[in-house]
Amino acid sequence: MMPRDTEAVRDTKLARETFRRVWTFARPYRATIAGFLVAIFAAALLALVPPFVIREILDVAIPNQDRSQIWWLAGIAVAAALADGVLQIVQRWCSARVGEGLIADLRSALFAKVQRLPLAFFTRTPTGAITSRLNNDVVGAQSAVTSTLGSVVSNVIVLVTTVAAMLVLEWRLTILALIVLPIFILPARRVGRRLQDISRQQMQHNAAMNTQMTERFNVAGAALVKLFGSPEREQSQFDDRAHAVRDAGVRAAMLGRVFFVALGLVAAIGTAAIYGIGAQLVVNGDIQPGTLVALAALVTRVYQPLTGLTNARVDLMTSMVSFERVFEVLDANEPIADRPGAVDLVGARGEVEFRDVTFRYPPAADSSIGSLETQAVPGADPDRDVLTSLSLRIRPGETVALVGASGAGKSTLASLVPRLYDVTSGAVLIDGHDVRDLTLASLRSAIGVVAQDPHLFHESIGDNLRYADPGATEDELVEACRAARIHDTIAALPDGYDTVVGERGYRLSGGEKQRLAIARLLLKDPAIMILDEATSHLDNDNEAQVQASIDAALHGRTALVIAHRLSTVRSADRIAVLDQGTIAELGSHDELVARNGLYAAQLRVGFGEMGEMVAG
Repeated sequence: MMPRDTEAVRDTKLARETFRRVWTFARPYRATIAGFLVAIFAAALLALVPPFVIREILDVAIPNQDRSQIWWLAGIAVAAALADGVLQIVQRWCSARVGEGLIADLRSALFAKVQRLPLAFFTRTPTGAITSRLNNDVVGAQSAVTSTLGSVVSNVIVLVTTVAAMLVLEWRLTILALIVLPIFILPARRVGRRLQDISRQQMQHNAAMNTQMTERFNVAGAALVKLFGSPEREQSQFDDRAHAVRDAGVRAAMLGRVFFVALGLVAAIGTAAIYGIGAQLVVNGDIQPGTLVALAALVTRVYQPLTGLTNARVDLMTSMVSFERVFEVLDANEPIADRPGAVDLVGARGEVEFRDVTFRYPPAADSSIGSLETQAVPGADPDRDVLTSLSLRIRPGETVALVGASGAGKSTLASLVPRLYDVTSGAVLIDGHDVRDLTLASLRSAIGVVAQDPHLFHESIGDNLRYADPGATEDELVEACRAARIHDTIAALPDGYDTVVGERGYRLSGGEKQRLAIARLLLKDPAIMILDEATSHLDNDNEAQVQASIDAALHGRTALVIAHRLSTVRSADRIAVLDQGTIAELGSHDELVARNGLYAAQLRVGFGEMGEMVAG
């Protein structure tokens, strides 16, 4: 399915605010831009030298048979050409300096912004669509400031200086040359709008194509395609998207070419008129032949910048679409952010309290960018509470296990502690502080998480471990890995801790990834631990070893454990049984068994095979 067009993007106009924001990003390069403009102005003045040199040679030096003057005039033309060459190099350096700097600044701003967006944004947005904004749209935005800016300024200066020079030479022929100006200007607005629409469509199709490649060209995606035997379907979808990009490109190219061919024809007619009428003036003795030749040389310098200025408007309209798309991301809502006056969590004791918590997942309007969603179904936003008036207090150093059916809200409840989401109502408190009143950095530094499917970056084992503590020494890595019962496995690898784990850690087994994630958690040494099915990929022998290391690590720390194995649940201080978004039962294993309620009923079925209750 193609990305849907978003009215918010489609109807965006190139208002003054957009240009002001563009200038904000260009502000650090003001001195370089000023040098760029000075070089353009000087080059435009130098370009006037050859026509005047030609006029002097034809009208003065040749009739007077002054050979010395001819050589001097020729030398002036050569010097002007050399100076122009130097100025072109200066212009290119300034343009590259501004352009590449702007690309880096925009990408840094977008990367920082995307990192601040809530987790809900990433659950809705394809990776390829995000990377397209950081690559294609940023480059397109950069061209608006460098190529388009240079083209507009250069053409304006050339046009003004050339018209002034022509007026000095012969005002009547100059007026004749300017009569055709409306023919250049009137079609520009319509063509610019049409090319802007085509450019927007092409960007959307490119984003869809990038998304498909990003999702299919990783290990999991490639395996899924192969296992379900659907490469032909994938190829068909990719072909459709690639052809859509091609067709949009062809339409843009043809529309632009036909338009500029028409403008070139108008310029040719104007030049012919100058020659025809100017020759009559020469015959009548009103002007000299050298003046006519100089005017003929200058008149081409009038139509060329006119064509360029028309092209610049088209380029500006299409390039500014990229700025619109960049600003759309930069303006995205940041619901999970530090409040004004937020304080650091210092010396965390690990007390966690859920106070009358109600939660439902945020709608798309609050957590995503419409134009980045490839498949958005109207009315599909969640309309029910996942958690309802839930209250639970976990004492410092206490381990609480969460059990319940799939969809009961176990993982959702755990995600509220590090503020991956904010509660809809009620509050989550750490050491008596509402987590929304704490700085995110200090809150999350006090919490460690091991997920059911731990994520590893495509880097070395050592780098993945140091993500928890960049300053960790080699001895500290080894100590954490020994505690997680993974050191011997790493040491047996040819490159040891320098072994690259592959994308998402696919060079390691599920149990090895899980133990590595536990080692990373131990290296972080947090006050609060969240274990979401942390032993789900381990066999019985490994589970016993890792469970022992976890028990040691949990000593003196608060832990929230989501587990389906009876051994993990039984060792918890208390067990909270979630049912339909609320806590149905709470107590130790023995207390819940004696109560003979929901927990005991499921236990009789067999805790290790609890079906839906243990899958969520």
